[in-house]
Amino acid sequence: MTSSTTIGGSSATVSPQLLDTMNGTSASSASSASSSTSASNLQTTFLQLLVAQLKNQDPTNPMDSSQMTSQLAQINTVSGISQLNTSLSSLSTQLSAGQNAQAALLIGSSVLAPSSSVTVSGGTVPQLGVSVPAAASDVKITISDTSGKIVGSIDLGPQAAGTVPVTWKAADASGNTLADGTYHITATSTINGNPGTATALVASQVQAVMQQADGTPSVSLANGKTVPLTSVAGIL
Repeated sequence: MTSSTTIGGSSATVSPQLLDTMNGTSASSASSASSSTSASNLQTTFLQLLVAQLKNQDPTNPMDSSQMTSQLAQINTVSGISQLNTSLSSLSTQLSAGQNAQAALLIGSSVLAPSSSVTVSGGTVPQLGVSVPAAASDVKITISDTSGKIVGSIDLGPQAAGTVPVTWKAADASGNTLADGTYHITATSTINGNPGTATALVASQVQAVMQQADGTPSVSLANGKTVPLTSVAGIL
């Protein structure tokens, strides 16, 4: 049951929620009710309560001006945070729309994107690459068939951080052209004798641009994979 509090001699009453709003004592309850109470409503309620207090204050014990100033500052802070959240939300929406528009320009282009497989067709393969997040003393790409047998290996040596394009002739160690099919591709790196991080990249054509659950764009590729736009390492 909700009770009210009497202010001054005029029997003006206010609810405990309004008193908590002014005194800053309802942080937890305000947090749980934030979805239904806007900052502007809180500010209006606070000012109404403040005027009621000033009208009904005890002349022999007037309201402390420093406390009033502090309370006003707190309400203004809440209002400012609410406005900032609204502005940031709007900015995020605009940025997402801009990213989607830019991603649409990639349709029809070939891009280098992370992939664990590469297709050999007619003795040829798409452009390959490797993404190296940190400078490495050695970087290697390994290609294996469906049975796990290694059919190709490319040693790129020392590489700086970034994207490294790689050309492979789809031939085994003896120079024989590989049969058509899908092969597994991996990239590894070594940093001063310790294992590093590297990601194999395979070129494919962008067929469509889609929006992910978080609002960011992703690209659908001709090889059947869909990757976030941020994963595209190069445009060919």
